[in-house]
Amino acid sequence: MSFRSIEQLLRRNSKIKISQSIANGIHDQKEERSVQALRESLLATNQLPEKFDDHHVLLRFLRMRGFNVIKAKEMFLNMLKWREDCAVDTIAKDFKFEEFDALKRCYPHGFHGVDRFGRPLYIERIGSVDLSKLMQVTSIDRYIKYHISEQEKTLSLRYPACSVAAKKHISSTTAILDVKGLGMNNFSKAAREMFIEIQKIDSNYYPETLHQLYIINAGSGFRALWKVLKAFMEARTLKKIQVLGTNYLSTVLEAVEPSNLPEFLGGTCTCSATGGCLLQDKGPWTDAGIIRASKVANQMSENTHQKQASEQISGKIQELEDCAAQTKETLETLICNQKELGIHIEQLRELLRWE
Repeated sequence: MSFRSIEQLLRRNSKIKISQSIANGIHDQKEERSVQALRESLLATNQLPEKFDDHHVLLRFLRMRGFNVIKAKEMFLNMLKWREDCAVDTIAKDFKFEEFDALKRCYPHGFHGVDRFGRPLYIERIGSVDLSKLMQVTSIDRYIKYHISEQEKTLSLRYPACSVAAKKHISSTTAILDVKGLGMNNFSKAAREMFIEIQKIDSNYYPETLHQLYIINAGSGFRALWKVLKAFMEARTLKKIQVLGTNYLSTVLEAVEPSNLPEFLGGTCTCSATGGCLLQDKGPWTDAGIIRASKVANQMSENTHQKQASEQISGKIQELEDCAAQTKETLETLICNQKELGIHIEQLRELLRWE
């Protein structure tokens, strides 16, 4: 551990803030070494904000860059710069999307429960989007800010709540994209620009948050469009995407319980009391008890990591004290030797005088 790293520890009272969820999971030793290498590299240059000093956050960037620490660090630093340039923390805290209800009416989308593993389930009926009305309701810039605010909410609220509910670490989403009726002819220039920008944001700044994407009801028109769209996507992301036709249900039900799948997609949920499955933010993150438990788990995790940090600092202090003691002993020996040499020199000078 470098002295710069110790300074960071003392300043924050935390070095190993590995995770703030109830379930850290069992860390693979090889992955742990890579995470530690990336963390130490960032700490050494004072470029690791406390908010992101987390095992799973750093692991996402490493995975996206094939565990190349140098490339992962570059990607991480680009993310920090983007957050600063775009004032992401301000968006997450203060952005108000007043056109939310109007947007939902012309662009059906939303979170709807969890998959069989406990991950948030996101559903989007992009084939049903009224693009002309969408552009009347909002702008590309405001929609992108809305998307960023939702990503931040997923990281800070949905994943921790799902982790508590599932009793294991959750840090990715399962998504269903219904593209029925979508093709080259009705995918406008504005829609393409919005897709490319959102894909860039998700891939570069929220890497590895997609577990699996099921594109369903894909007809010949969409498949032609898909050849164009996938050129803008990372190879690692493409491996997580399945493009399915109308016989998608058996595949989707392998990942999602029928009770969490809306009736219009072949499931059994109607959410009739709330006006429809995509008009509410359904999931563990809306359960007050789970949210309280998540906050308690966060605090317990922080206390544990503070204790670990204190133990590491104490160990380093002891190591430095031992080094100081050894240095003192060595200096005392050198001083003693110096005195003996002085005596010998004087004796030799006396011999010269006698001659």
